[in-house]
Amino acid sequence: MKETFQLIFKGMAMGAANIIPGVSGGTIALITGIFERLISAIKSIDLKAVKLFFTGRFSQFAEYIDFWFLVRVFAGVGIAIISLARIFEFLFEQYPVYIWAYFFGLIVASVYFVGKTVGKWTMSTAITFIIGAGIALAISFLSPAVENRNFFYLILCGAVAVCSMILPGISGSFVLILMGNYRLVAIDAINTLDFNVLTPVLIGMAAGLIAFSHFLSWLFSHYKDQTISLLTGFIFGSLAVIWPWKRIIYASDINGAQLIKEGKPVVERYIASLPQQLDAEVFIAVLIMILGAVTIWLIERNASPLNTSKAK
Repeated sequence: MKETFQLIFKGMAMGAANIIPGVSGGTIALITGIFERLISAIKSIDLKAVKLFFTGRFSQFAEYIDFWFLVRVFAGVGIAIISLARIFEFLFEQYPVYIWAYFFGLIVASVYFVGKTVGKWTMSTAITFIIGAGIALAISFLSPAVENRNFFYLILCGAVAVCSMILPGISGSFVLILMGNYRLVAIDAINTLDFNVLTPVLIGMAAGLIAFSHFLSWLFSHYKDQTISLLTGFIFGSLAVIWPWKRIIYASDINGAQLIKEGKPVVERYIASLPQQLDAEVFIAVLIMILGAVTIWLIERNASPLNTSKAK
């Protein structure tokens, strides 16, 4: 029962991270100690698993894919995404600096706790760290596309976003921003349960998750330290996206007129900047950053027992 609540809670943390641009659910999985088990379980959904299921050998099927582990984690992910979409929308509108500060603290602490899991820092791990940080920084400067409701494009959005959601340091929500469909998928479709949008996205997520998990599992098996250092670099590079003080760039149409949706200007991207003045907001934000770092420390203290259990 204790493990069940732990896994649901960690799934909720992943789900919450997945709807925040700049924060990766994979980062949360890695620092809470369930990343390798999660990838191993997803990778196990193969032809053998399908055969076990359709021949009625359900107990063997459940054991083979670590079924109840997946159920508990993804139950938490689903609960968080459905329940927190509206809350985060409100917080980003009313208290943007504070919520970004909290996540900045989370990610700063994550760099340390993920990086320390590298078995030995060598020239190769240092290079992969730098490459990871460079890729994350490059992604943060890309210009986003425009919203697109095409069925096959939504499948692609789901596939690409879920791969980045389980890849530590690369935010699935931020990728959706770059593809132009963050507001459509992560906010509007979830809040209104628009299955015309959600169905193709879920199809893409299921296919992308299974395919990408095999690649990640292979990397961890053959180049574990280099992979973790690369992911640590991803996490470090994403700090540029999560920095609390930002200058907002609003979207415009081909004629240069500002785009308005539901009576509000559409945000295209954020550019990091310094606080305008050292006021109470800055000091509160710093305290919230510390709270974010402490949160990761508390999670990490209780994470390790679930990391390798039942991992294949």
